[in-house]
Amino acid sequence: MAQDGGEVSEMGGADIRRPPVDAFDLLEAISDGFYALSSGWRFTYVNRHVERITGRSRDQLLGLNVWELFPHAVGSDFWQAHQDVMRERRPIEIRTRSMAVDRSVAATLKPTADGGICILFRDLEDELLAKARLDTTEAQLRLVLESTNDGFFAVDADWRFVLFNAACEKFFGRPREEVLGRQLWDVISVARGTEIQSKLEAVVASGEPAEFDFPSVVAPGRTIEIHAAPMAGGGLAILFSDVTARKQAEEALAASEARLRDITDAMPVLISYVDAEERFRFANAAYEGRFRRPREQIIGRTLTEVFGEALYKDRRPFVARALAGEHVTYEVEFPRGEEVLTTLVEHIPHRAPDGRVLGFYSLVQDVTGLKSAQAALQANEQALRELNETLERQVAARTAELAESERRFRGIFDSALQFMALLTPEGLVVEVNQTALRWSQIRPADIVGRPFWLASPMRDNPELQAAIESGIRRAAAGQVVREEHVMRGAGTVVATVDFSLKPVTDEAGQVLWLVAEGRDISELKLAQEQLRQSQKMEAIGQLTGGIAHDFNNLLTIIRSSADLLRRHDLEETKRRRYVDAISDTADRAAELTSQLLSFARRQALKPVVFDVAERIREITRMIHSVVGSRIRVETELTDAACYIEADRSQFETALINMAVNARDAMDGEGRLTIGLRRAYHVPRASRRGGGEFVAVSVADTGHGIPGDQVERIFEPFFTTKEVGKGTGLGLSQVYGFAKQSGGEVAVESAPGEGATFTLYLPLTDKQPDAGPAPARAGALGPASRRARILVVEDNASVGEFARQLLHDFGYETVWASHAAEALERLENDGAFDLVFSDVVMPGMSGVELAAELRKRWPTVPIVLTTGYSDTLADQGAQGFELLRKPYSVEALSHILRRVLH
Repeated sequence: MAQDGGEVSEMGGADIRRPPVDAFDLLEAISDGFYALSSGWRFTYVNRHVERITGRSRDQLLGLNVWELFPHAVGSDFWQAHQDVMRERRPIEIRTRSMAVDRSVAATLKPTADGGICILFRDLEDELLAKARLDTTEAQLRLVLESTNDGFFAVDADWRFVLFNAACEKFFGRPREEVLGRQLWDVISVARGTEIQSKLEAVVASGEPAEFDFPSVVAPGRTIEIHAAPMAGGGLAILFSDVTARKQAEEALAASEARLRDITDAMPVLISYVDAEERFRFANAAYEGRFRRPREQIIGRTLTEVFGEALYKDRRPFVARALAGEHVTYEVEFPRGEEVLTTLVEHIPHRAPDGRVLGFYSLVQDVTGLKSAQAALQANEQALRELNETLERQVAARTAELAESERRFRGIFDSALQFMALLTPEGLVVEVNQTALRWSQIRPADIVGRPFWLASPMRDNPELQAAIESGIRRAAAGQVVREEHVMRGAGTVVATVDFSLKPVTDEAGQVLWLVAEGRDISELKLAQEQLRQSQKMEAIGQLTGGIAHDFNNLLTIIRSSADLLRRHDLEETKRRRYVDAISDTADRAAELTSQLLSFARRQALKPVVFDVAERIREITRMIHSVVGSRIRVETELTDAACYIEADRSQFETALINMAVNARDAMDGEGRLTIGLRRAYHVPRASRRGGGEFVAVSVADTGHGIPGDQVERIFEPFFTTKEVGKGTGLGLSQVYGFAKQSGGEVAVESAPGEGATFTLYLPLTDKQPDAGPAPARAGALGPASRRARILVVEDNASVGEFARQLLHDFGYETVWASHAAEALERLENDGAFDLVFSDVVMPGMSGVELAAELRKRWPTVPIVLTTGYSDTLADQGAQGFELLRKPYSVEALSHILRRVLH
């Protein structure tokens, strides 16, 4: 043992020294860490704080190499400080992160006389955490001051602003940059010399906080509550808020309490409130009459003082239960003069938010008369039982009636011709009739309880399922939904169904059920289509005379030009002019034929987006032929874009029918005006409701329509024409087209003033559907190679002409008069480079021939040609190249070169 230098021991080759006793006690008592290291980096001393933060005892640490114990600290700032003190023998102070104990520390490192070093360090974690908390608190305080609706500002000892929150900016209407540093009384000059200034100066003088209310000098009519408190070092912190609403609420509460007091005073029941000390804190006027003393002598007194011990002793147990938190009801007899009253007493506990019982409300009601009534009631019980038995018999009879009504309902429900189902507002099936079950060949168990949109008619059709689910949502919102859908029945049965959903509501308008109905309208749709075709045929009949006239005019030009071309002395310029006239006239004839065939084509309604103005311009050419030369046709078309989504053929038919009707109304002479504009108002509500419409009008200068016939003119087969001069289907087609397209048709007329028919159709923002790209004419000239072409044409003249034309192009040609002959030549005459076939032929059509060639000779290209074909009208060219008749030499040359190369 060493005498003044502490104890010395050997451990692992290191000197273990203990400081003198006084120093040891001091080092053990301090909250900082202290340890000593030998020149070989071994612990020679550690205090209790080091033991605590390392989790090792002193005996475990002494003699250990600090860097072997904490190898992860090597290379850190703290390690480098140890190295510098050990090497340079000078003290160092450092604030760093100790990698050894993984904490922030402030350390003092000093060399020791024995060649080692000692380290005193202080744990900064709590200090840093406290500072972070302080910073957080300050930030939160700033956030609170800035986000609060109450104004808060502070002034220094000279009454100059040092703090001014956002609420102050809003209240005073000034930004803080303009206010900070300025004196309070300069900024709020209206408060100078007022009681507000006196109150604030009194707070400064007394050094005590204060609060007070003032009418606002900044916002007249408002009441401001001010909390002012002195700040250390001088100045004031002031919090103010607008308490106008609170003051008004307090006044309203006081008025409400007064009304409540008036109400309780008017009630013939004793109403009181008793606190936990059994003292009356409230009593209504009935207490004055019962106890014959003013309520001021009751409020503030105990129950014993008011009732007397004799009366109160029977009530004491019930009072104790009420103050224990129990809702108590009991009867007690109360003497009043010579009579004894029976009273029903009810004690209702009043609890604090933490559950403590603060007292109870007491209601005392005279039930003496009620007791007498109970006796009379008991006397009537037998009569009531007899009445109940009678009622039970009546209920049984009514139940039987309801069962019969249910059977009748079920009979009607199941025998209905349309499909019916009862749904919940969520779309789950509750009931389904036999008609629907038979049509779908399913059982009730297959559908009841399941979503209706997953039922058999909607199977394997996600688009239909989504439409039905959407309809259910709209019906559940109160709408009546009616739509047409194609649904599947049993097996391969497919039908067009008129489908509807109707909500069933209670008296309050709440939707209880949905009724789903469906009707197979496939035959009706077929009849409608036949009616449309009849209407179109009538319009075609109207066109026949005009078209024949136009064709005769065109044939006159062709015949005359051909005759002139036979002259031998004809100049070259005139010869070229006549040839061009024949070519141009043939193009006009082809265009007229194309319009007529397109107009007459029979097909299902196919809505497309098209430009109404463009269609009117095209069809006006045909209308000129229909109405004759004595009727002047004028158009008044808006420049605004007018696009609709409807069946183009039906639109043209409707326009022709309106023009024919106008022609007949003018007896073949007058002015017909076709107008086009946008409209926001429709005379009669359409199926689609509001929105912007395209209005197409046809006005005439005819004799007008009598008032008694205006409502009937759209009826099918109604006509004012002579027998044999009209079927009455023309205007009914216009009406049907308008309704099917979501629009309306209106008529304005008066006898002798002509008539105006206006067709309203919904405007769409979609762009018109792109039509087929026109064929680009290629350069004329001989073929680049001598290809072999099979020409299939049943008309000998046309076939010979086509063969000769192709021969002039340099092609080798073979002609077949029908499809069977063409197949035979392909089998026997060797390979062909191309097949050029007409579409309309007896037996196998050109399209069927092309399909057969594609299967048997897939490498042989095929070009079809036709003037018109029902097959192509309904199904298209099915991927084959198509050349429309009449075709030009340029068009034929171009398509052959493109296909062969």
